[in-house]
Amino acid sequence: MKAKVKPLGEKVLIKRLEPEEKTAGGIVLPDTAKEKPKQGKVIEVGEGKLLDSGERVKSSLKKGDKVIFTSYAGTEVKVEGEEYLLMSQDDVLAVLE
Repeated sequence: MKAKVKPLGEKVLIKRLEPEEKTAGGIVLPDTAKEKPKQGKVIEVGEGKLLDSGERVKSSLKKGDKVIFTSYAGTEVKVEGEEYLLMSQDDVLAVLE
């Protein structure tokens, strides 16, 4: 049975996009020089933010969205050998279209 991660509240589960292999000038980067990408794909979305009034505001993100997030966003988690980021929706800066 495959494990499934369901984020709680306003959290989202993101799979980081692969880092660039080459620079714009064509120089191949070694693994130690690659920067961790700040873009990813939304895998799962929580139920939304719970307001003080008891109402829940649905997330503006959905599964499959490609997003840009802050540099130090989220917590890295490993599920069945796959690495993901679990972060607050507030750490997501933009959706790529």
